[in-house]
Amino acid sequence: MAFDEMEEVRDLDEDIRRREALIEEAKSLDLDQDWSTAAPAVLKLRKKWRQIPYWESAYEDKLAEEFDAVIDTFYAKRKEGLESIQKIKQDLIRQAEKLAESNDFNRAAEEMNELMSQWKAAGSAGKQTDDQLWEAFSRARQTFFDRRHQNWEERQAKNANSRQIKQQLIQQAEALADSEEWNKTSEKLRKMMEEWKAAGFSGKQTDDQLWEAFNQARQKFYDRRAQAYDRIHAEQEEKAAKKQALVDQAVAIAEKEEYSKENTELMKQLNRSWKEIGFCGKEKEDQLWASFRTAADRYFDGLKEWNDRRHTEWLQRMQENRSRKMDLIQKQQRQLRWMENEIKTLLSQSAVDDMEEQIEDKKKFIQQLEEELAELDRRISQ
Repeated sequence: MAFDEMEEVRDLDEDIRRREALIEEAKSLDLDQDWSTAAPAVLKLRKKWRQIPYWESAYEDKLAEEFDAVIDTFYAKRKEGLESIQKIKQDLIRQAEKLAESNDFNRAAEEMNELMSQWKAAGSAGKQTDDQLWEAFSRARQTFFDRRHQNWEERQAKNANSRQIKQQLIQQAEALADSEEWNKTSEKLRKMMEEWKAAGFSGKQTDDQLWEAFNQARQKFYDRRAQAYDRIHAEQEEKAAKKQALVDQAVAIAEKEEYSKENTELMKQLNRSWKEIGFCGKEKEDQLWASFRTAADRYFDGLKEWNDRRHTEWLQRMQENRSRKMDLIQKQQRQLRWMENEIKTLLSQSAVDDMEEQIEDKKKFIQQLEEELAELDRRISQ
């Protein structure tokens, strides 16, 4: 064999060993590592492979097929990995788009940040694909953060409006704190409390400060009202005790069933005293008044029955007296008629004069009786 031929054989063998070494190196690549790290090593192997002279031998073709197969396995793995990353990022985009419509901004912001962490951890799906996916992901994030910012601005406006309303309510409450119109002011404060709740949130720290001022004004009024009610209750207890004493007196008078002028006047005086004492609280007032009214009604009903009975007895006596007078008048009239007839039979003038005098007296007596009868009739008819 000539020297040149021997050199060519040695070069061919060396190039084959180099190709075999590159195949082994390609096989030793970690195909599960990050593609951004593995890809440069693959490209470097391919570059080295192309730099080795090609001797157009069948064995070289076989090695080339083996090398390409190993490299294709890498690219297949790489493609599979890129598609997997693409799917992960597409899913993250769908989640981000859903979160972009959420109104629970605090929770959604936390979840959006978590999606961003997952996006970064997902790796690359290829520059062009990454750019497209990132545009969609970033758009969803931006939509959400724009809505959150708009919501924040709206809440700030609402908070400012709420603060203004609550400050006005505080001023009104402070103006009412010294009021003594207990019921009217209590109703006003109740309505103001409803307005306070309807005013909404005005910021945590601000709300606490405003509430402290508002509640302080309310509490000042309520403390004063409580003190006033304590005084009122004490006064009502005292009045109730006085009215109970009137009830006891009325019951005692009614139970005696003695319907004298003094007792009647005393019952009337008890009623006047009742009015002078004043109100002692609705519950006790109603209860005591019912007892007092029962005793008073018992007395005055008894008084009416007693007066009716007395009137009936008096009327009976009047009728009996009238009958007696009628009988007496009729008797006197009979005697007068006899005397008027008898005077005609008298012979002496002295007897006539005496009879005429008796007749005149009889007429006067009859007239007196008739006047008394007329007076009786008048009294009976009244």
